[in-house]
Amino acid sequence: MCGIVGYIGNKKAKPILIDGLKKLEYRGYDSAGIAILNSGEINVVKSKGRIAVLEDKLKDISLEGTIGIGHTRWATHGEPSDINSHPHISKNGKIAVVHNGIIENYIQIKEFLLAKGYQFKSETDTEVIAHLIEYNYEGDLIKAVIKTLNELEGAYALGVLSTDNPDMFVAAKKDSPLIVGLGQNENYIASDIPAILKYTRDILILEEKEVACISSDKVEIYNLLGEKQQREVFHVDWDVSAAEKGGFEHFMIKEIFEEPAAIKATISPRIKDNEIVLDNLIITDEIINNCEKIHIIACGTAYHAGVVGKYIIEKLARIPVEVEVASEFRYRDPIINEKHFTIVISQSGETLDTLMAMREAKKKGSLTFAIVNVVGSSIAREADDVLYTWAGPEIAVASTKAYNTQLAALYLLALTFAKRKGLLDQHSYLNYLSQLQELPNMITSVLNEKKEIQKFASEHFNAKSIFYIGRGLDYALSMEGSLKLKEISYIHSEAYAGGELKHGTIALIEEGTLVVASLTQEQLFEKMIGNVREVKARGAVVLAIAQEKNADEVAKIADAVITIPNVDSVLAPIVAVTTMQLFAYYVAVMKGNEVDKPRNLAKSVTVE
Repeated sequence: MCGIVGYIGNKKAKPILIDGLKKLEYRGYDSAGIAILNSGEINVVKSKGRIAVLEDKLKDISLEGTIGIGHTRWATHGEPSDINSHPHISKNGKIAVVHNGIIENYIQIKEFLLAKGYQFKSETDTEVIAHLIEYNYEGDLIKAVIKTLNELEGAYALGVLSTDNPDMFVAAKKDSPLIVGLGQNENYIASDIPAILKYTRDILILEEKEVACISSDKVEIYNLLGEKQQREVFHVDWDVSAAEKGGFEHFMIKEIFEEPAAIKATISPRIKDNEIVLDNLIITDEIINNCEKIHIIACGTAYHAGVVGKYIIEKLARIPVEVEVASEFRYRDPIINEKHFTIVISQSGETLDTLMAMREAKKKGSLTFAIVNVVGSSIAREADDVLYTWAGPEIAVASTKAYNTQLAALYLLALTFAKRKGLLDQHSYLNYLSQLQELPNMITSVLNEKKEIQKFASEHFNAKSIFYIGRGLDYALSMEGSLKLKEISYIHSEAYAGGELKHGTIALIEEGTLVVASLTQEQLFEKMIGNVREVKARGAVVLAIAQEKNADEVAKIADAVITIPNVDSVLAPIVAVTTMQLFAYYVAVMKGNEVDKPRNLAKSVTVE
């Protein structure tokens, strides 16, 4: 959430800043603004609403400067408004600041500054930073920023512009992503790679509590002691076109159709000569055999992937697993030690709740293992081990292919643990490997059923409430299906374990209530048939998801059936979830919603 861009060079900054902000729209925002240094003055233009509103404001304003910073804001302090939008200006008008994150001690600092005669125009914590840098400024902007950062508590990614320094600007980072892009006689900053990929493929990744001094011909990085830091250049090798729609109406549907390729990219390089090979991992046989418990920590969609991971690791590797919501984990004094193993899951690798929870686990002695999509992200760098999902850029806010590849990574881990513990015979192991490699083809089969799913969505997109039910892995699957629908359709939806219906939930079922029932688990199939009969008897309309071999039986009691290829029950969720993603997508489209940018949500959640 929130996005930062910055530019210095020999070109006009305005179009570069606007282009970069547009590339960051997927992160979610409610206002936007830019600050450009021109002829000794900082010109700020900002507005509530989409970037198009900002562009309208800029039409009649001449901004010729070649250095500037820009921001898209997702409100945390103060309602969305022109005044609360970034950038924010210091009292004397000489310093402009853009900021992602939350400053936890801003009230104390604000009271201090008020006593010193400073006045505040906005309700934000960011304006505090601008005034405090001015207060600390004694002729050296880097020293003023470092002194200010040492007084701040919380998370930040910053861009700082000063009229006294027309040939440089400053960037800083703590617990919120920020990169530096390197060009020819020009340099950039951004919250994420797509914002500047059009201009450069060479980047520097700022580490925790680092400050960068950026001019057109060089970049210098310092720690908060003012000591210079060395950094290797990271070269981005994925295609710019991967972040474009490629003929699809929305990024979300494009990314759903990319799932077969993404899963293949996650799995294929890691299966060699009928063996799962996870190179350079420190997870030894001793660690696996001595592991008393695994903690899986994540948020949102990644948390639902973790619930699937719990089922499959416990079933195959017989290691107890706890799945934890990251935002709760670190605040309950978790029981964890060096004999425990912690898996953290995050698409962006910058999810702040997950990052902080991982640090808590490390502090208590646990080895940490990250499943992330973004190379060089904070979680990837700080974890003891990392397994990249290689899903490619995911632009739509609602995660699809990243979720599927997270499941694929969890399957690779679960099978590796089971094999090393001697719990899988060779025949079963090879059968799983064979089916893993068939997953892309299976999901392609599901995608070929899109018209059937679209038809059902067109008949039920006006539903007021939708319930998802399943047992075992199907319950875990239902949780993600329900979330996907809520995220983009804004229809109330809940997921329930099929066996829990009779304990209260069935009171909510009435004539015409839509129920999405998953029946992909072989040993629980008859139980789920009974649950479908229960809701049908009370007037529910049922969309069922079943394996092909059971389709005819399910069709006798359900109103519609979406089939997936026959697959081992353990692997069924990774195939079946695509049907739910498609259903959610088509319902949202039928409702006329902005599918890629659902209201109030952001792609990368970098605040607690």
